[in-house]
Amino acid sequence: MATQVNPTRMELTRLKKRLVTAVRGHKLLKDKRDEMVRQFMLHIRRNHTLRIEVEKALQGVSTRFAMAKAQMGALRVSEALLYPARAAVYEVGMHNVMSVDVPTIRFSGDEDADTEIPYAFTFTSSSLDNAVVELSALLPKLLELAEVEKTCNLLADEIEKTRRRVNALEYVMIPEMQTNIKFITMKLAENERTATVRLMKAKDIMAKQEAAAQAARAAKQAG
Repeated sequence: MATQVNPTRMELTRLKKRLVTAVRGHKLLKDKRDEMVRQFMLHIRRNHTLRIEVEKALQGVSTRFAMAKAQMGALRVSEALLYPARAAVYEVGMHNVMSVDVPTIRFSGDEDADTEIPYAFTFTSSSLDNAVVELSALLPKLLELAEVEKTCNLLADEIEKTRRRVNALEYVMIPEMQTNIKFITMKLAENERTATVRLMKAKDIMAKQEAAAQAARAAKQAG
């Protein structure tokens, strides 16, 4: 159903221009949504791979820590780990993905450097040593996983916003403008037909009046 619009040619021209803009914007938003979905799927796959790797590694580290606690006791493990084995040196930046600012987290240390054990080996077990080394080596992967997961969350939010805009244009705004254009076109055509009928009637009345006047003049001349 058409909304309240003025059935004028100026309004019809304005609506047609808006419709062209809306159709172009709808296409651009659909292309943007499709590309964001593609980027989202790539990051989701990467996130899935990283999470499996990290969880598997963390499971092994947790097992080693549990063995170390069983061999040394929880208190001695806590005392040995008071000083960190490796500094979490990283750089945080921003990256644009389809007009979405996503974070970039990069480990800025030397990934190939050997991890220094922060405690003496006198009263510690090999399980704790291995756990510390493995967990330290896992730090770059953890940072990358955090980056990818945050990127997925931001892309998912933007995809949802874009999807709503696309649906609003496709199912509300564009059909409404098309209905209004059709209504104004029919109204203008109806007004033109009415004006034509009035003109024809006016011409017919004028013709009859002219014929009557000519007949009156002819009768007067004959009399």
